Amino acid sequence: MKIELLEEVDSTNLYIKRYLAERENAIVCSARQTGGLGTKGRSFASSEGGVYFSALVFYRNVPAKNAFRVMTHAAVAVCRTARDFGVNPHIKWPNDVFVADRKLCGILIENGFSENRLDWSITGIGLNAENDLSALGGIAVSLSEAAGRKVSMESAREALVGHFTEESTLEEYLSYVRFLGQTVRVLENGREYTATALRILEDGRLEIDDGFCIRALSAAEISLKIGDRI
Repeated sequence: MKIELLEEVDSTNLYIKRYLAERENAIVCSARQTGGLGTKGRSFASSEGGVYFSALVFYRNVPAKNAFRVMTHAAVAVCRTARDFGVNPHIKWPNDVFVADRKLCGILIENGFSENRLDWSITGIGLNAENDLSALGGIAVSLSEAAGRKVSMESAREALVGHFTEESTLEEYLSYVRFLGQTVRVLENGREYTATALRILEDGRLEIDDGFCIRALSAAEISLKIGDRI
């Protein structure tokens, strides 16, 4: 897999698309982003000291229904990286990685499909390593703060790249999910209610018991609240 290191780029997710035509697996990391992309069209803060990572991977004979595994693999790679530095992470479904109640990274996935098959994916990860997060009001945490010692961007980047290129399983992803069996708040179509989170299905949907029936929800359909934070 080609690995390219940059000092500055608008967005690693946008930059890596130059390899789509070549159908070449690649990883791009940058020390800074001037136009980082977040979920739902939001911008993503990309100050110096963070790891800004994108991976382009092509697939053969992977059913579209298994695309959730792209997301689980990214989250597991981040969790493994955190554990390398003595940090205990957990995953808030579907792919937010937290330390206690503070967010450690952002993950943005873009998938390309051919008929009913997954053709390629771009996985963008913005991992807080030694960047200053004080302007975010305590909702985010860096590896350095969580570990109680400096974790350099370079060492975090090396660990993340290494773990991303390893294999992962759905079972390992589930081992980092700590809220199953608990009461959560669900925001669905403008209506907020409580439900018991039962399990995460292989296609990525969350099975809940809302007191009336057991049903499965897609991450695209709802916003999930665990405790007091989104």
